[in-house]
Amino acid sequence: MLLKHLQTFVTVVEQGSVSKAALHLHIAQPALSRHIGELERELGLKLFDRVGRHLLLTGEGAQLVENCRSLLGDVSSLSERARQLQRGDQGLLTVGASTMQIETALSTFLNRYAQLYPKVEVKLTEAVGDKTLDMLDRGEIQIGLAAVQAEQIEERGFGFYAAPPLELHAVWHSKYEFDRDTPIEINRLAPHRLLLLDSGFFARKTFDAACRLTGIRPTIVLESQAPHTLLALAEAGHGVAILPSTVRLHRYAVRSSLIIYEHRPLLIPLVITWDQRRIQPLFAKDFCELLAEYMSKVPPYRHQSPHKTAGKHSASLNRRHNRTSQIEKERGAQ
Repeated sequence: MLLKHLQTFVTVVEQGSVSKAALHLHIAQPALSRHIGELERELGLKLFDRVGRHLLLTGEGAQLVENCRSLLGDVSSLSERARQLQRGDQGLLTVGASTMQIETALSTFLNRYAQLYPKVEVKLTEAVGDKTLDMLDRGEIQIGLAAVQAEQIEERGFGFYAAPPLELHAVWHSKYEFDRDTPIEINRLAPHRLLLLDSGFFARKTFDAACRLTGIRPTIVLESQAPHTLLALAEAGHGVAILPSTVRLHRYAVRSSLIIYEHRPLLIPLVITWDQRRIQPLFAKDFCELLAEYMSKVPPYRHQSPHKTAGKHSASLNRRHNRTSQIEKERGAQ
């Protein structure tokens, strides 16, 4: 069924005659009559009765005309929506990130992004590490902000910006004899009860890898998906919390220090990634680039320039994050 046939039918009804409808549609009367005849044959119904020089709707035609108007209205709306999407300045953007990244980076960045793209609706979904990549793979989100290894992105063929890496910090109550201005070698944590994120977090994988290399077996009080649960316990003196540098501490009476392994900080790679097999609207591409730039300039992220990379170039992510080869191997083996 051709839309032009439906348009002809509705126009004849509205104009009241073939001649007026032909003039309105800028087509010849014989062509217009053919459109009506072809539509009647396709539907198997007579739409008009001719009375003298006038066409009168049949009962069947009267029942169908509103359906045709509705269908043509939907087509017009669809066309307009497509034109809006082609402009790339409005639509729905789905983003997956951990609660820590939502709190620290996205909560403030989204206001700035909305000033540039006020007609884009951003929907946030909580996701951590590998789960973020899985959601991208399935098309459940368009953009992921995740702590993952370069090889994981390379295997899936995703594109990404390398955001500034995170540090791993020890957070403790004042009763512990640590100096907040001095980094803590990881082996000094061995005697203490520890409060850890669960194994789904890349920060936990990094800490576990460094523990194995150091030969220590940590005493774990709690493994949790909620950083603020660990902070509450640390504040009450129940142990030392091991958390990424993005976790905000200002609401807790605690102290913190950088954790190091062989005098080097334990760094957690962070990426803004997307599935480059799928076509991304302009507002999605700009979101990635603008977020990477924003994160390079605001605390607690490091002040580094965003670096776009994909495919075979993704190995540079490890170099940017200054990882030791030993920790990479240990962490990747998990």
